Amino acid sequence: MADDIDMAALDAAAAPQPFDPVRMILDGLAAIGTIWTFGLMLLICADVIGRSFLNAPITGVAEIAAHSVVGIVFLQIGSTIYHRRMTRADFLIERILRWAPGLGRVLEALFYLIGAAVMFFVAQAAWPGMWNSLNLREFFGVQGLFTVPTWPFRGLIVLGGGAGCLAYLVLFLHEMRRMLPRHG
Repeated sequence: MADDIDMAALDAAAAPQPFDPVRMILDGLAAIGTIWTFGLMLLICADVIGRSFLNAPITGVAEIAAHSVVGIVFLQIGSTIYHRRMTRADFLIERILRWAPGLGRVLEALFYLIGAAVMFFVAQAAWPGMWNSLNLREFFGVQGLFTVPTWPFRGLIVLGGGAGCLAYLVLFLHEMRRMLPRHG
């Protein structure tokens, strides 16, 4: 029971502030991803109905869906990270936090710092591809029938990588503040 109270106190201390511009930006991107998901679902349902009952499929739905999944994931990843919902081994870190809180906090900070580096490298790796696809006017689909430029989707990878990096850096800084001794 005491451990539960201690963990609740740690969670309460980690709660975001009411006006948090980083949270608002990341949650805004996630909301766009959610709306996109809903629109994609409607498009797929309309395509299934068109194929099954009207013998009139919607051109490009498979290509749009394939590229949309990547866009949606990268729109939502920053918020997922920021709200500490990224997949990880919580059972292990919670035990370490109970057994050695200082070590647990150091591991949390290290996890956030490595996460920020990984997300930075994702954004950095996608950056040239975005510009190349823009310069080469790269598209997906069938020319003359249905085409969509690829650079916006590649841009979402850059944006999502940057958002993920920002989220991890904010969590890292927050964890570092929690590790500082409090006076008074």
